[in-house]
Amino acid sequence: MSYKGKFTTFKNPEKYIGDINNVIYRSLWERNVMRWLDENPNIVEWGSEEVSIQYEHPVRGGLARYFPDFIFKHANGSVKIVEVKPFAQTKRPAEPKRQTQKYIKEIATYAVNQQKWAKAEQYCRKNKIEFEIWTEVKLQKLGILKWETDKGILMHESKSSSKPVMKHLTRRPTNRPKRKS
Repeated sequence: MSYKGKFTTFKNPEKYIGDINNVIYRSLWERNVMRWLDENPNIVEWGSEEVSIQYEHPVRGGLARYFPDFIFKHANGSVKIVEVKPFAQTKRPAEPKRQTQKYIKEIATYAVNQQKWAKAEQYCRKNKIEFEIWTEVKLQKLGILKWETDKGILMHESKSSSKPVMKHLTRRPTNRPKRKS
C-alpha cells in the first residue's frame, strides 16, 4: 500500500528551504523522515525534492531529471542528499525461470535507479556533498522506524495515537487457483 500526502505538521518551518505549502511525501517512510528532519536539532536546513540532477534514461532514452527525496544540512556544516527506498529495490532482482511482466518492470526500475544514483554520486562528489540511500535498515538505526524481527512487522511511529501503525512485510496468501502450464 502506498501513502501519499502533503506534509503540513512543521514544528520548525524556518528550517525548510523550499515552498512550505508544497511538501509532498510519497510514502510513510518519507513522511517520517520529514518529521525527523523538522524536529532534529542537529539539522539546520532541509528540503524535499529541491535538487534536480540530469541523467540519461536507460529504458526510454534521452535526458531525464532526477529529484532525490531529501537534501539537508547538519549543524556542523556538512550537507547530505538522501534517497529513501525499500532495501529490495536497491538490489538487482533475481532472474526467474521465465521472464514475467513483473520481472521486466522490476529490472527496468532497477536500471533507472542505478543510473539516477550514479549521477547523484557524481553530482555530490563534484559539490562536496554526501549521497546516501536510506532503506528500512538505516531508518530503524536512526529511530525513524521500529522493527520487530520476530514478527516480520514494520512499525511506523504514529503521532495521532500512542499505538504504532503496523505494516506486514510478508505477502498474504491468495485464494487464486494454481496456474496450469
